[in-house]
Amino acid sequence: MAQRDLMVADLNGKQKVAILIISLGQQVATKLLKLLAEEEIEEITLEIANFKKVDPALQEEILREFYNFAVAQEYIMQGGVEYARSVLENALGESRADEIIGRLSSFLRVTPFDFLKHTDAKQLLSFIQGEHPQTIALILCYLSPEDAAPVLGGLPPEVQVDVARRIASMDRTSPEVIREVERVLEQKVSAVMTTEIAQSGGVKNLVEVLNRVDRGTEKAIMENLEDSDPELADEVKRLMFVFEDIKILDDRAVQTVLGQADKKDLALALKSVTDEVKEKIFRNMSKRAAGSMQEDMDFMGPVRLKDVEDAQQRVVNIIRRLEDSGEIIIERGGETAFV
Repeated sequence: MAQRDLMVADLNGKQKVAILIISLGQQVATKLLKLLAEEEIEEITLEIANFKKVDPALQEEILREFYNFAVAQEYIMQGGVEYARSVLENALGESRADEIIGRLSSFLRVTPFDFLKHTDAKQLLSFIQGEHPQTIALILCYLSPEDAAPVLGGLPPEVQVDVARRIASMDRTSPEVIREVERVLEQKVSAVMTTEIAQSGGVKNLVEVLNRVDRGTEKAIMENLEDSDPELADEVKRLMFVFEDIKILDDRAVQTVLGQADKKDLALALKSVTDEVKEKIFRNMSKRAAGSMQEDMDFMGPVRLKDVEDAQQRVVNIIRRLEDSGEIIIERGGETAFV
């Protein structure tokens, strides 16, 4: 690809990202690529390969555009599009601010219930306390897990279970329903926002929320789900703590787990994890035991992914059992507990 006569307007999004990554240097580029999906990495890498040389002026313009985009996004998170426009006008002038907001408008859409992101959990509880469980579930699906957790925890026990089940089974909601729910809430909190069709909810969403509520709330919801919907309860349990989450355990807890886990299961479970997880495990073993396990892993050669996942699940089951018996403590969200 010849870059000599290229202008920013001639480039698509992937080409701009490719030039940005080239401009940032190898070390930063590596960290940035890790944040992308595998398919995106392949596409961006192909674009990078197509650029043999990038004109410095074009490079500078791309960097400026991405910087302006980041600044605009930050301002929007702080106070919305109009706030962002006002700040940019003061900094860059009205014409330049309109240009930036205009060029980035397709990326700056406000998500459903975005106006609730700065609402205190207690206030939100008072707003939705009398709403139907389906309405509450819809609202919590569009909040971050950190914001949704205290709201779920503040609901009456019988409502908690109903809402939790509805979050798990929710798939896609029509924009008409979202608009109606927003309209009612807007009247209560005097906020204005735009809406869009979006997919949210599901078991993973419920798990993320449950991982951040207090242990008592989580236990009460899970016990009720086990009675009323055992299949859903099992699915939630499988996702509540995955093998890679071992890295969030303290060293004493890891040592307790290692003392009860089968060594063959551990070696098999470590075949497909990150270096961070391996380092956490090996650090809590003697040098001799760690070396022996590394040899076992090398000796087994290629293994089936299903066998690895089954071994990981057996270790996770041990962790859950140890937590239930109080032998280890898993810190969930901002909760810190001491025994």
